[in-house]
Parts: sequence; C-alpha cells; structure tokens
Amino acid sequence: MNKYLSPANLIVATGGILAFVGMTAYFTDSVNLSVPTFFYGVPILLIGLGLKTSEIPPVELLDTTNFKNDRFNRPKELTALVNDVTRWRYGIKAHLESSLEALNLWDENNPPQLKEIEEIIKEDKNGLRMNFEINAVPVEKWLEKQERLNRFFVKGLESEFIIDDNKKEFDLILFY
Repeated sequence: MNKYLSPANLIVATGGILAFVGMTAYFTDSVNLSVPTFFYGVPILLIGLGLKTSEIPPVELLDTTNFKNDRFNRPKELTALVNDVTRWRYGIKAHLESSLEALNLWDENNPPQLKEIEEIIKEDKNGLRMNFEINAVPVEKWLEKQERLNRFFVKGLESEFIIDDNKKEFDLILFY
C-alpha cells in the first residue's frame, strides 16, 4: 500500500486545491468561482490536517498471497484482526490499542507498536506472526500474559514468543 495515499492526504490535497483555486479566483476578480471554492476548500483542508495529526499507517502484511487466497483455515476473528490492522486508522495511538489495554499490556506514554504481521507455517501448525516494538511495556509482562493470550483473540490458540533483545522487538505467534 502506498504510504502517501492515505485518506487524510487525499482530503488535505483536495482542500488545498480548492482553497488555492478560490484565492486565485478572488484575486482575478472571478467572484462566482472564488466564494464557493474558498469557503469549501479551507474547512476541507482543516479537516484533512486534523486527520493527519491522529493518523496511524497500516501494518505491513508480509506474504499477502497466503492471506488473500485464504489458504489456511484460520478463525474469522483472526481474519478480522488482520484486516483491522492493515488499514489506515485514526484517533488511536497504536494498532490493537483496546486489546492491549484489556490485557494490561499498555503504556499511555509509550505503547507497544505492531510493526508487521504474517501468516506462517511452523512445525506443521498454521499461525499468525505479529512483530511488536517493545517500547515501555517489558517483555516479562507479555510473558506473564501468555496464558490469557491463548484465549483472548480466539479460544484454543497457542502462543509463542520469539524475543530479540538487541532490537527491542519480539514476535508473538498465535497458532490455531
């Protein structure tokens, strides 16, 4: 997905163009064109700028052919989770914010950030790998919640952690 083609960017561009056309028409004495374009363009531009301040880009989905072909018999809740985190989001600090808050894996000032997601096969088990940037929530706290993670998104999951201390990241794999 092109990182410049967010809905907020399109709204900012549309509002900017309308405001520019309106101002140009005003200075060239085309009053009929200047009033509607300027008075619609400026609010649209401000709305777009407001959206840009609370925008979160989609998480990178690796190996999209497996996901799009629905090759695995994955639970519909995990499909909804992947669809949710791979779209532009507004008004939140991080993807899966409400889920991480419910699991007590949230820090208001520096929350964990989901960086990428991938459907994998490991040891003849299908799974969903989520790569998180640790930030202020320590890995030990995540490990304490492993039993709850096994049933939080879908009942009957098995979770596994792959921790990379050097990069301050870890992978959470949910097997189904």
